[in-house]
Amino acid sequence: MSASAIETAPALRTARGPAARASRPRTLPLRRLALRGLALALSLAAWHLAATYRLDLGVLTFRNVPTPTAAAQAAWALLHAPALPTHLAASLARVLSGFLAALGVGVVLGLAIGRSKRAHDLLLPPLEVLRPIPAVAWIPLAILMFPSSEVSMAFITFTGALFPILLNTVHGVESVHPRLVAAARSLGAGDAAILREVILPGAAPSIVTGAAIGMGTAWFCLITAEMISGQYGIGYFTWESYTLQNYDDIVVGMLLIGLLGMGSSLVVRWLGAWATPWVGAGVQR
Repeated sequence: MSASAIETAPALRTARGPAARASRPRTLPLRRLALRGLALALSLAAWHLAATYRLDLGVLTFRNVPTPTAAAQAAWALLHAPALPTHLAASLARVLSGFLAALGVGVVLGLAIGRSKRAHDLLLPPLEVLRPIPAVAWIPLAILMFPSSEVSMAFITFTGALFPILLNTVHGVESVHPRLVAAARSLGAGDAAILREVILPGAAPSIVTGAAIGMGTAWFCLITAEMISGQYGIGYFTWESYTLQNYDDIVVGMLLIGLLGMGSSLVVRWLGAWATPWVGAGVQR
């Protein structure tokens, strides 16, 4: 059965609704961009005031927190450091390898769990037991299981990215309306065609959301993963700065991880919007 036959079914046309008319992301208005810039500026000002005046709130203190100026100077020094490209390349390789592995495994398992009650009963309970385990708790087992530290670190980022992708894929598959499947079957579609032309397109928005969250979580787990590492990586740089009490570099490492995580999540969302033009990617939020 062809994709055009299913797409012309009345039930599918009705289900897509207005989202099909929003096929391309729009540029944010200047006013909203200015508002977002203002929010960042206010956050920076609050950080500057708290660090400059060594604000002490009892349970929260800024006595040892560097100012934005000190962090900017440390960032400038890091930009000119010869080790920065090596740190970036090592972290990107670890995060991308773990994320891509989690994307493949999470989507396949999510499709199986969402479509099959037997797979749901057999696979989801043990996965739900593993899901709450924090990344740091996997470090000893990762060292025992993998002879290479690089593979161990990729595994830590894999565990961080897997479950958001998996659960969002399951949710996306289960949210596909049964009438769409029934309409496809009435047109003669088999299981493979239904999966390819109904389930995957219907679950794609949830998969993209899970991938964006998983990418951010993979960066979140990077410091934990690079505690195992030898000598390179942004997470390792941040952890080493903590052990050496280089407080300025700690902030720089944290901000760099945040910027890389935000940027890579935006790339994932952009690729998802490009690959799924039938959803409401153009609706402004």
